[in-house]
Amino acid sequence: MKVIDIGISEANREEIAGGLKVLLADSYTLYLQTHNFHWNVTGPRFRDLHLMFEEHYTELAVAVDDIAERIRTLGVAAPGTYREFGRLSSIEEVDGVPAADAMVDILTAGHEQVVKSCRVVLKLAQAADDESTASVVSDRMRIHEKTVWMLRAINK
Repeated sequence: MKVIDIGISEANREEIAGGLKVLLADSYTLYLQTHNFHWNVTGPRFRDLHLMFEEHYTELAVAVDDIAERIRTLGVAAPGTYREFGRLSSIEEVDGVPAADAMVDILTAGHEQVVKSCRVVLKLAQAADDESTASVVSDRMRIHEKTVWMLRAINK
């Protein structure tokens, strides 16, 4: 493989990619949880939650691709197995099918965790003058913070 010369040292690229791997794993785990809840939500708010969860997992599907491609751009292999995601993710998986209110609370906590993971990567990217990663991550952070606000409004 040819040397990558994009103005970011190899050590910084690897460190940033390591943070992005956690962000990717968190995002993918949240995607799976959201899709699971979309399929299994019940109750009087079924239609609203079912449609909202679909919007969220559709957006997350694009996000995981963007994050993985940024990892590859930095010259590092992106994780792509459930085992790797399970090892890297900060988001706890849920057993069974929670009630609709619990689903909203679980997803709120998941989006908050993704924001925290974004903040870690953002600091690494800024320290290395990696504006491209900072842009991807700050865009993700903005989306997840807005989603948290909307989810919190549901179970107020």
